[in-house]
Amino acid sequence: MSDSKTTNFTNPSTFILVGIPGLEAAYIWISIPFCAMYAIALLGNFTILFIIKTEPSLHEPMFFFLCMLAITDLVTTTTTLPKMLSIFWFNSREISFSACLTQLYFIHCFLGMESGILVAMAFDRYVAICHPLRHSTILTNSVVVKIGLALVLRSGILTLPYPLLARQWPYCRTNIIPHSYCQHIDLINLACADIRISSYYGLFHLLSVLGIDIFFIAVSYTLILRAIFRLPTKDARLKTFRTCISHLCAILALYIPDFFSSFTQRFAQNVPLHFLVLFASVYLLVPPVLHPIIYGVRTKQIRDRLLRLFKHKET
Repeated sequence: MSDSKTTNFTNPSTFILVGIPGLEAAYIWISIPFCAMYAIALLGNFTILFIIKTEPSLHEPMFFFLCMLAITDLVTTTTTLPKMLSIFWFNSREISFSACLTQLYFIHCFLGMESGILVAMAFDRYVAICHPLRHSTILTNSVVVKIGLALVLRSGILTLPYPLLARQWPYCRTNIIPHSYCQHIDLINLACADIRISSYYGLFHLLSVLGIDIFFIAVSYTLILRAIFRLPTKDARLKTFRTCISHLCAILALYIPDFFSSFTQRFAQNVPLHFLVLFASVYLLVPPVLHPIIYGVRTKQIRDRLLRLFKHKET
């Protein structure tokens, strides 16, 4: 009898997610930090949403963008972590082809959306520092809503070719995906067809989304730094720059792990597979865990509202 996991077939109805190859014996121990990080991400981002919703003084463009960031973090983690934990705890490795494509779409869509939100937040910082008197007239509530809708449409449309192209390939080698979630490159590598169009589109998507976003963030901060250095005193320069620190930390939390993961997946041929998969699994959790901590600690309005909330509960 032939093995059902490796027999020849076209477009299997289910795929098998391996998890982290080579570390199966340590799944219980690995699941502990993953579960803890998922809980922190859920608690932190829901807390951010609750505080901004219930505090009228936080109904400003920067905090609206922060709400969008929290929602994208919640969707990204919830798209991947429950299935990942089910592999670690219950050895539940099967995933349907449609569910795999849906997971793939949501991961790329919301990561692209998150990158766009960071651009919007950079624009908010630019207007607040370079044109403070016009901030409320430039970034009105309707403009913020339009920016949010534009980011959703951009990411949703540009990500759509990923599952559409992946669906059309014949999969006649194996249905075993050596990963803990459905990653685009790992899925299409199982196809027994010329997948160059998918590979080229993946590169185009990377450059057209992350490349352009980073360019606009760099332009915004070039203008911001130029305005800061024109301030008359050192104290004024430091005080103004501190308003950007939370956003800069959020940028680093997203882009550094993302680029490291993309680079190692494509060019680090001698890196062990279990390290690549483990890092790719962790990096999806890093921004959702760090963003609430960064903004909770660095943003005075959120920090004060949170302290008042705890004091109210104690009394």
